[in-house]
Amino acid sequence: MAFEGLTEKISATFKKLRGKGRLSEADVKAAMREIRLALLEADVSYKVVKDFINKVSARAVGTDVLESLTPAQMIVKIVNEELTALMGSENQKLRLASQPPTIVMLVGLQGAGKTTNGAKLAGLYKKQGRRPLLVACDIYRPAAIKQLQVVGEKLDIPVFEMGQTNPVDIAKAAVAHAIRHGNDMVFLDTAGRLHVDEQLMDELKAIKAAVKPHEILLVVDAMTGQDAVNAAQTFNEWLDIDGVMLSKLDGDARGGAALSVKAVTGKPIKFIGMGEKLDQIEPFHPGRMASRILGMGDVLTLIEKAEQAFDQKKAAELEQKLRSNKFTLADFYDQLIQLKNMGNLQDVLGMMPGVNAGALKNATVDEKALGHIEAIILSMTPYERENPNCLNHSRKRRIAAGSGTKVEEINRLLKQFDAMNAMIKQFSGPGASKKMKRLQKMGGFPGMPGM
Repeated sequence: MAFEGLTEKISATFKKLRGKGRLSEADVKAAMREIRLALLEADVSYKVVKDFINKVSARAVGTDVLESLTPAQMIVKIVNEELTALMGSENQKLRLASQPPTIVMLVGLQGAGKTTNGAKLAGLYKKQGRRPLLVACDIYRPAAIKQLQVVGEKLDIPVFEMGQTNPVDIAKAAVAHAIRHGNDMVFLDTAGRLHVDEQLMDELKAIKAAVKPHEILLVVDAMTGQDAVNAAQTFNEWLDIDGVMLSKLDGDARGGAALSVKAVTGKPIKFIGMGEKLDQIEPFHPGRMASRILGMGDVLTLIEKAEQAFDQKKAAELEQKLRSNKFTLADFYDQLIQLKNMGNLQDVLGMMPGVNAGALKNATVDEKALGHIEAIILSMTPYERENPNCLNHSRKRRIAAGSGTKVEEINRLLKQFDAMNAMIKQFSGPGASKKMKRLQKMGGFPGMPGM
């Protein structure tokens, strides 16, 4: 995740403040110096850093803060509020047309991830019940049309293309096609360049004039730091963009683009790409991102991920089994799949309050071990999953051969399963309903293998 270094340095600064108890103006100024250096090292624009520190300092040296019983907490609160304001205060959604289709024009430099992230965005809206259409307007980059067709097929979203013809004609024909076929959203994947040039901008302006998009969304690579902000500024001057999507925010980018782009362009970040998979896209919430940066977690996004992965029907069935103490390896497998569906476990841990980037450096989330467990359980017969006590040495050898694992790994899994079953016995019998609710609040079963 981006911001790792920034989170670590700011957390260390806050720790020093908390250790002092009462604070003087000199303590606050020293802390502000450390935060300023941390922001500059994270590749945040110098002007943005200067304005941010001035705003925080003006509030932090007031008598209400310094004479407070918890001045360090007050400063954390001020930094959190100002970071949120810096990134745009609240989530900005796409403007949807009152008369479909909504036309979204995706622009950006070559290599920013425009094609993939545009498809991710279309996939996100498809999950919400929309009928998107992807349009191949990039006729210059080799295999650009094929790439869009591949991701469209994976997401089961139709792709409109007319080969190497005029991009303006393609855009107009695509909108007409969407109206005829009932597509209520059109995503135009336009051409990019290695750098901004007049020819590119003229073409984009011509497409804009021809189809009058409801949203012009700029895709920028978070890994490029201040170059991303400069690109955003240039595209905004030429096209008057409506918002920004930051790609590759899951990498080791220093994060300065996310903190600078709104202040420099005045246009909000609307979405962030959080990985290579086609479902790894999130609406950008400035308040939640500020909390992540400050090591305070992101509980709301964590809850949303859990809700998406949570199967209500299976949960009800599981509750009945727990009450009657009939938890099996098949149920264990269902829990494992729901955990995996929440996404990268390292990222999930990072959303938990109090788990900062520094702590995660030494944490091990062995996702390969989870894969091994999945393979072991799938190599069992239905009878063996329901009755793990029948697993003798001969059966274990067969399962190990079928799953590409060792008998020792199967024994380890069975020991963990037995330990979990022992815990589950506490949730059956008298008062089971209250205990179940407590278990659900915990988010499922603690001590899952691989952690």
